[in-house]
Amino acid sequence: MTSQPTAAPKTPEEQLALLKRGAAQITTEAGLLEKLRSGRPLNVKLGVDPTAPDIHLGFTVALQKLRQFQDLGHTAILIIGDFTAMIGDPSGRSKTRPQLTHDQVMENARSFRQQAFKILDPERTRTVFNGEWLEIMTFEEVIRLNGSVTVQQMLQREDFRNRLERDESIRLHEIQYPIIQGWDSVKVKADVEIGGTDQLFNILVGRDLQKEHGQEQQIVFLMPLLEGLDGVQKMSKSLGNYVGVSEPPVTMFGKLMSISDTLMARYYLLLLGEELSADQHPMEAKKQLAFRLVERYHSTEEARAALEDFNTRFSKKNLAEAELAEVALQPGSDIVSAVVTAYAEAFGITKSRGEARRLVEQGSVQWEGEKVTDPKAAPAFAPGGVLKLDKTRAVRAK
Repeated sequence: MTSQPTAAPKTPEEQLALLKRGAAQITTEAGLLEKLRSGRPLNVKLGVDPTAPDIHLGFTVALQKLRQFQDLGHTAILIIGDFTAMIGDPSGRSKTRPQLTHDQVMENARSFRQQAFKILDPERTRTVFNGEWLEIMTFEEVIRLNGSVTVQQMLQREDFRNRLERDESIRLHEIQYPIIQGWDSVKVKADVEIGGTDQLFNILVGRDLQKEHGQEQQIVFLMPLLEGLDGVQKMSKSLGNYVGVSEPPVTMFGKLMSISDTLMARYYLLLLGEELSADQHPMEAKKQLAFRLVERYHSTEEARAALEDFNTRFSKKNLAEAELAEVALQPGSDIVSAVVTAYAEAFGITKSRGEARRLVEQGSVQWEGEKVTDPKAAPAFAPGGVLKLDKTRAVRAK
């Protein structure tokens, strides 16, 4: 990270006040305060299954909270689930996650760590692979571990319950996942586990296993799930509404400029850890957000170049020379269909035909610099042409 570490507050109460910012749930605040008052560095756990090589901004919400604990003098424990990634976390999923080979997982893990250390201080991060203890467990040990939980407990999970009600299959290996994640907490003696709100059940299982093995129970520290560019569903690569940490600076900047003004305040809080000032002009606030995030994950020079590119595209109206996402626009297609396609393919945003029609009718849409206000119009789309969708989004035909 380019920012300097936060100076550690002098009291546990000040630490708690800082850590609470942006959190969705802490179970319990009183328990966390008691641990902070112990005066010892806490073991703060964050687990990740490297099922993909890239990190998107949604996952950085938890990473940044872990960094905050680091800056307060606590021990960050990053658990790379080289074993659990081959099982697949069923949290929030309506069907079984495809399983990966160990080689695939380890390749993803190398890329993941490189990106994670753009946020975490590697010298103050304890990185462990849960295969270290899971791969050597005997079948007897697995059976004994399974005896620590009940089927009734597992079926309390909302996603499992919903799948049963819909008569959809639940594989037995999926039921093992929360148990294994909980066992990770026992092995590293976690004082705090950070996760998204969809991890509540798994982290509570960890508390139960710690209690059974005579350990002090970990604090559940849940962070909100960051909405994607569409402002509705959580950020996800599979939904196409994500901003990747390793994406080119211009792409990252452009995607961030496409978010709604309403969503911007949430991005400020969860990604920058700040409240959005009501005095700032929305456009300038959005540019600052995009600049700071590109600067964080790339460099100041690349952030400046991305800002200049954006200004070239939209402030100076020079779209012909700008770097734009390319979208296949079919010759003869009506403008409303073209707008719907461009939003979906370039920005991962689902627009209804009614919404696209309103953008056209209000004069927001331009083809090659000319406004298109007739929803029935069928511009002569040709490769290289520019379709401007609104004040901050444009694409190039391919």
